[in-house]
Amino acid sequence: MHDLPERPNTLVMSYLGIRRAIGISGLLLPIVLGPVGLLFGIEIQDNLSSYYHTPLRDVFVGTLCAIGIFLFCYRGYDRVENWTANLGCVSALGVALFPLDFNSDPLVQKSITGYLHTVSGGLFFLTLAFYSLYHFPRDSRREHEPHLRERDFVYRTSGLVILGSMFAMGGYLFLLPDDWKQSFNDYNFLFWMEWIAVWSFASAWLAKGRTIVADIAVDVLAYSSELVLGRSQKQ
Repeated sequence: MHDLPERPNTLVMSYLGIRRAIGISGLLLPIVLGPVGLLFGIEIQDNLSSYYHTPLRDVFVGTLCAIGIFLFCYRGYDRVENWTANLGCVSALGVALFPLDFNSDPLVQKSITGYLHTVSGGLFFLTLAFYSLYHFPRDSRREHEPHLRERDFVYRTSGLVILGSMFAMGGYLFLLPDDWKQSFNDYNFLFWMEWIAVWSFASAWLAKGRTIVADIAVDVLAYSSELVLGRSQKQ
């Protein structure tokens, strides 16, 4: 009888743990592949997926498989959220297990496996954007999270940045002529856009997981908003 009140708290901590694990995985993945890879003599690749063909392949595949499993274990408030998590799981596993063809344009692949990778990547980012733009703001009200307005701002900004990065990558892939593409490739354009998108979704999941750093950032944002509003009202 005495153990029953503790069970809801245990379940809450379990869900927070999954959210934090997804966020931390997304936060660390570009760092380990990019800057840490450079320390071991691995050049910055054209995109994150190209790390499959480097010694860091296990890091790339393992992290995405972990994110996929975390999403599969994550249950939401309704069928829509559950299906979103399942789609995120399948697409993350698709990115991990169906590699992009070596040294290729994501739109021009040499195999079905390569095209499955490209489709999976697009679905993965769309799923994460949907979480940030729809599920997280809605769920914050159900969970009575503090500073709802500031959290909504974090979640929705994260989703918009993911979509903005996808539009930028789509413009690069579909609209730019080959000579312009080569110029952008010289600066690893796709890699940096994917880094921005991955960190955007990571920030949303870390905020949803109520990590200390994310909560401090939200508190600072709320305090700044109150300070600005207070000054404007005085004027």
